[in-house]
Amino acid sequence: MSAALLASTAVLLDALLGEPRRWHPLVGFGRLAGWLEGRLYGPAGARPAVRRARGGLALAALVLPATAGAALLAALPGPIGAAASVALLYLTLGHRSLRQHAAAVAQALQRDDLPAARAQVGRMVSRDCAALDGPGIAGATVESVLENGNDAVFGALFWFALAGAPGAVAYRLVNTLDAMWGYRNARYRDFGWAAARLDDLLNYLPARLTATGYALLGRSRLALSCWRRQAPAWKSPNAGPVMASGAGALGVRLGGPASYGGQRQERPALGSGAPPDAHDIERALALVGRTVLLWLLGLWLLELLARQVPHA
Repeated sequence: MSAALLASTAVLLDALLGEPRRWHPLVGFGRLAGWLEGRLYGPAGARPAVRRARGGLALAALVLPATAGAALLAALPGPIGAAASVALLYLTLGHRSLRQHAAAVAQALQRDDLPAARAQVGRMVSRDCAALDGPGIAGATVESVLENGNDAVFGALFWFALAGAPGAVAYRLVNTLDAMWGYRNARYRDFGWAAARLDDLLNYLPARLTATGYALLGRSRLALSCWRRQAPAWKSPNAGPVMASGAGALGVRLGGPASYGGQRQERPALGSGAPPDAHDIERALALVGRTVLLWLLGLWLLELLARQVPHA
C-alpha cells in the first residue's frame, strides 16, 4: 500500500488522538531501558571500552527485538499489515503532544504567570528552569519545538518512507535511548556512546531535510545564512542545522548561556533578531505544522513520480 497514504493516515491519527494517555509503548520502553541499564552498567571502575561495550549491548538488546517485531507486523498480508504499519508510525509520532506542551507554556506567558510557565517548560527541556525569565522561557520552548520537530516527527517520517514501520520504530527507540543516555557526563559518556553515535547517524539526513523545510517556509535567506554560519559551532551536529535554520526562519535569537544541572554552559547564538516571546512559540509551532504538510506533499509527489518512471 502507498507509503504516502500510510504516513498521512498516521499523521492524521496523531492530530486527532495525540499520544496514548495510558500504556504508551515508549513509556514502557523507557522503564525497560532503565531496568536493563541497572543490570548492564557494570562496576564503578570499569574501563571506558568495557563501558561502551556494555552500552552497545544494552542498545542492541532493546532495539533489535522491537524492530524485528515491527517488521513481522508490517509484513502481515493485506489490510492487517497496512493497519499495523499505520499504528506503529502513529506511536512514534509526537506532533500533537509537542503542540500541547508548547501551547501550555505560551498561554502561561500570556497570563504573565511565570511560575506556571517555568513548570510547563520544565516538562520539555533538560535545562534548569527555576531562574528563567519570560524571554528565557520562550527561548527554551522555541528551541525545543524546533529540535523536537525533527526528533518527534520528521525523523520518524523519514525512516518510515525509507524503511517502513521497522525503520520508524528503530529510529524512535534509538532517539529515546539517546535522550536517556546521550549525556556527556561521568555516568553516560561511555555507556551512552553507542546510542548517541547511532542517533547522530540516523538523524543526519532527516535533520538537514528538516532544516531545509524550515528555511523554505520561513525567512529563507536568513535561515540559510544562519545554518551556514552558526550550525557548525553548535555542540550537536544535527540539532545545530535544525535550530539555526529554524531560528533564522522565524527571525528570532536563540542559544546563548544556559544552566544544566547547576552548571552554566556557554552556548553560541543561533538565529538573528530579538529574543522570542509567547507569540514566537506559536509561530514556531506553525512553522513545524507547515513543514509536516510539506513533507507529506513531498511523499505524495515522490510516489507519483515513481509511478511515472516505468512509462517514460
